[in-house]
Amino acid sequence: MKISRRQSLGLLAAAASLPAGLGRAAAQTPARKIKLVVLDVGGTLIPDHGEVPDAMLSAFKKGGVAVTPAEIGEWRGASKIGMVRHFVELRVKASPARGKLTESIYGDFSTQVSRAYADVQPIAGVEQAIAEIRSMGLLLAATTGFDRPLLEQVFGRLKWRDQFVATVTSDDVVDGRPAPFMIFHAMETAHVNAMAEIVVVGDTPLDLQAAHNAGSRGVVGVYSGAATKERLEREPHTHILPSVAQLPKLLRDSF
Repeated sequence: MKISRRQSLGLLAAAASLPAGLGRAAAQTPARKIKLVVLDVGGTLIPDHGEVPDAMLSAFKKGGVAVTPAEIGEWRGASKIGMVRHFVELRVKASPARGKLTESIYGDFSTQVSRAYADVQPIAGVEQAIAEIRSMGLLLAATTGFDRPLLEQVFGRLKWRDQFVATVTSDDVVDGRPAPFMIFHAMETAHVNAMAEIVVVGDTPLDLQAAHNAGSRGVVGVYSGAATKERLEREPHTHILPSVAQLPKLLRDSF
């Protein structure tokens, strides 16, 4: 069927109004719905009052390894055993004893942090946010630089084990943040296979870097923990919030 010149011009005008790079079929295809929200733990779900860096500094000092608070600060959100291994290998001459020193420092750190989190409470508004997000039909996963025993301690105390379809610790992957592997592992466990279907939330620059490296649709920083709003804004992100308490509204309004 032939079309008139006037009709042709109308079609060209309509096509020109589409976003760059989108054809008509793409423009008519609805965006994927969010299925999975991946949340960091320390500083995002539970308060961060410096328990982790304090315990790490203390453990390094007892082990005779010189590490500054600023150096530890750069590792906030990273694998804790990975941090210990890094500084032992950096500061201690290679020898068979280096592996035992790593184990000793990490064991001391773990004991101190376990005591510090014995009576842990959630950040204000977090439990209501968890309930709201689940009521929206979304899945929740948690990723953390903590090891499995500490995560189980925290989630057991807060009775959160049944709230999350997946929990991924630094024990479960080869490389922690800023590598995206914990996020991928959470997706695998939750049976979510598209990056356009996930939002990742965390309180450290490494959290946001990992989410960006994964290609997550939502990269959300919260300044309830280790980093300030201004620091998080320097990292790749889609949104910055005061805390997870504001997350349900963001999910409803923006995704």
